[in-house]
Amino acid sequence: MGEIPNSVLFACDHNSTRSPMAEGMMKKFYGTECYVQSVGVKADLEIDGFTIAVMAEIGVNLERHRARSFTELQEWGDDLSAFDLVIALSPASQRQALELTRFFHLDVEYWPILDPTGIGETREAKLAAYRDTRDQIRRHLIDRFGEPTV
Repeated sequence: MGEIPNSVLFACDHNSTRSPMAEGMMKKFYGTECYVQSVGVKADLEIDGFTIAVMAEIGVNLERHRARSFTELQEWGDDLSAFDLVIALSPASQRQALELTRFFHLDVEYWPILDPTGIGETREAKLAAYRDTRDQIRRHLIDRFGEPTV
């Protein structure tokens, strides 16, 4: 378990499921101790409805989340080098983060988190898959940063 850094960037494939979950939980669990953002390798999808639903179950509202990519992050004024830690939640985002940070002294961690988007036939089965993903991220956050402080 490590200290909470000043800033964390969560990354996944589309910034529509896993990384918004991680961003929302980090903010809920640790408050303003840390500046938190999330991105995707691509930002070609809107926030996933099942993501919104399972996060609302734990009091995290993601309805206003807007997906953005690594490129948009920089275009909108958040310099990647300003983050203390990038946490990649998919292999593609890990590759992108390592490529973009090769000239910076920046830590990149990889957390292998299940992509729930193609799992389940029924609404309940899909919700169960998204809950599993949410709970995986929760366990990683607590293992890495300790019990929630807020």
